[in-house]
Amino acid sequence: MESSAKDDYKIQSFDADTQQLLKTALKEPASVDLEKVASVIIEQSMKDLVFSKEAGRICYTIVQVNNMPMMALVNPVYDCLMRLTHPDSLQNEEEVDCLVLQLHRIGEQLQKMNAQRMDDLFCQLRDGFLLQNQPSSLTRLLLLEIIEFRAGGWKMSENAQKYYYSEVAD
Repeated sequence: MESSAKDDYKIQSFDADTQQLLKTALKEPASVDLEKVASVIIEQSMKDLVFSKEAGRICYTIVQVNNMPMMALVNPVYDCLMRLTHPDSLQNEEEVDCLVLQLHRIGEQLQKMNAQRMDDLFCQLRDGFLLQNQPSSLTRLLLLEIIEFRAGGWKMSENAQKYYYSEVAD
């Protein structure tokens, strides 16, 4: 039997019913309650940071297979991103990196679906950048970069690209 990429997800930490729900969502997203799927994924992601990367892959596949906007996922995704703007998360470089990466990937689409929540999210990021108690240099750089990325219409100017990523290329 041929194994597809959709079968390669690490969902063993879930009970049998939830595993079945996720498998069904990956194969036939229209046949399940996507808000329930999103809630399950986000709840697990908040408990297990290692799973959060896997959660992103699962959600991406569901959206691709469903071939429709991620309307059912918008609010749960915003909830997760808002959680990553809390002071304890902004002290963790891995969590900030995860937040910034997700905003690069889906920020523009999320903003189109709910601009007010994106404004709220970026107010939190701005406050975290300005008010946070001694964030690391990398955290400050990541937050500044994503603020500038959004301000540029979800595009990075050539000069900004050189500024933020010049050391990566060296």
